[in-house]
Amino acid sequence: MFGVGLRHKHFPYFENGGKSKVDFFEIISENFMNTKGRPFEILIKLRQEYPVCMHGVSLSIAGTNNFSDEYLSKLKALEKTISPFVVSDHLCFTGVDGNNLHNLLPFSYTEKNLNRISDRIKFVQDYLNRQMIFENLSAYFTLKDSEMSESEFLNEICERTGCGILLDVNNLYVNSVNQNFDPTMWLSKINFSNVKQLHLAGFTDYGDYLFDTHSNPVHQDVWKLYRGIIQDNKNIPVLIEWDEDIPDFEILEEEALKAKNYAIEI
Repeated sequence: MFGVGLRHKHFPYFENGGKSKVDFFEIISENFMNTKGRPFEILIKLRQEYPVCMHGVSLSIAGTNNFSDEYLSKLKALEKTISPFVVSDHLCFTGVDGNNLHNLLPFSYTEKNLNRISDRIKFVQDYLNRQMIFENLSAYFTLKDSEMSESEFLNEICERTGCGILLDVNNLYVNSVNQNFDPTMWLSKINFSNVKQLHLAGFTDYGDYLFDTHSNPVHQDVWKLYRGIIQDNKNIPVLIEWDEDIPDFEILEEEALKAKNYAIEI
C-alpha cells in the first residue's frame, strides 16, 4: 500500500470530484479531533472510498505528566468513527507541566525510561483497545546518559508492549548525517517484524546540518535507503509526508507512485 498525508490544501481537489491513484491517506489526528465542520465532512467522504490511518503529534508518550482525559477521549472517538488501519504517534515528549511546546523532543534511552514509557504505551493501547505504532524521532543531538541505542530501545519497547514501529526513513537519514553514524547499521539492528509503516519525506540542507522540514521531494539518499529496506520488506505500507511548502496534490501523488514503482522494480 502506498499513500500520502492529507493536508487542508488538498481539500478543494477532492471537493471538486478529484480521484487518486494512491491506496490510502494519513491524517494528523489533532486536525480532526476538535471539528465536525468542512474538514471532517471531507474526511468522512474520503473514508468511504479509501483506507485511512491516524498520525498523532501530541500524545507525548515519553512525557512525565498524566495523559489528558479529554485528549484520549477525543482520540478514541475519532478512531471509532473512521476505523483507521493504523494509529500512530511519535516516540517523544512534547512538553512539561501540561504545556504543549508543539515540538517532538528526544529523551534518554535508559532502562528507567524503557520501563516508564512501556507502562504508558500499555495504558494507551488498553484505552484504545488496539495496537499503536510509534515513530523514530528526528533529533539534533544525543543524550549522554543513554544506556542503549535507539534501535535497541525500539526493539525492546515493542517486545514489552506489543506496539509497532513507524519507521521514518527521512528521520533516520537526517539523524545519521547530523550525528555521524551509519544508517544501514542502524537498520540492521531493527526487528522488521515490528515495522508496520514507513514514512518518506524531504529535508532542507543548511550546509552544516540537515533540517527535517518535510518541505521538499524525497532526497536521492533517502530513496536509496528505502530501496534497501523494501528488498526484504515489500508488504509494509509506505507514506509520503509533505508539511511545509505543500505542493498541489498531483505532485504529492507522484511521489507516492514513485515509491510504488521502486517496490515493483525490485
